Amino acid sequence: MVEVKQMPYGEKYARVLNGRKHDEYVPAFIEKHLGPAAAAEYRERCDAAMQPIPDDASDQVKYEMAYKDWMSEASNAFGFVRERMGDEGIGQMAKTGAAALIRENANPSLVFLRLIRAISPGTAFQMVGKKSAYEMQYLTDYSVEELDKHKVVMNVPRCKVLDYPNTEDVCLVGCQREWPQWLAEQLHVRMETERKGTSCTITLSPLS
Repeated sequence: MVEVKQMPYGEKYARVLNGRKHDEYVPAFIEKHLGPAAAAEYRERCDAAMQPIPDDASDQVKYEMAYKDWMSEASNAFGFVRERMGDEGIGQMAKTGAAALIRENANPSLVFLRLIRAISPGTAFQMVGKKSAYEMQYLTDYSVEELDKHKVVMNVPRCKVLDYPNTEDVCLVGCQREWPQWLAEQLHVRMETERKGTSCTITLSPLS
């Protein structure tokens, strides 16, 4: 097992808020395909399920409450689109979500990473692997079993996403379709998942 610095709850909380900000593309997607009335109905569903987060709560409590709200929003988004647009709508939504991730993560560091990749692809992948092994901690608990220039393997004993109701699409579409597309297109990294019940093995490897 590889030792990885543990992410503090304050950072986990901030990253969950960023995740919720990313999901702001959903109302626009619904309005584009289903109209303003549907978008308003979706917002009402989400707002009804939100809980106020006390300013004086601990970082851990804020993280847990924000995470619950995030999963509620995500499950509502997939559920609403699946009800109205079926599998085709889910596929379109996954592409839109991946495109939003690519826009949100476009920054000067990508130029530097491309330069490193041109000189040493293995070094570039290891940089991405180390960053991913740390940064994904806000999503769920896991252990890092391997981390080198050729592969990163993370073992998720129980996925936090699946602890919440109606989150099957969040796993199958969000985690297993949107994220792999983003990693492949922007970072030249292949992401493969092997799920068994609520556990999962995530493998990252460089794209040739």
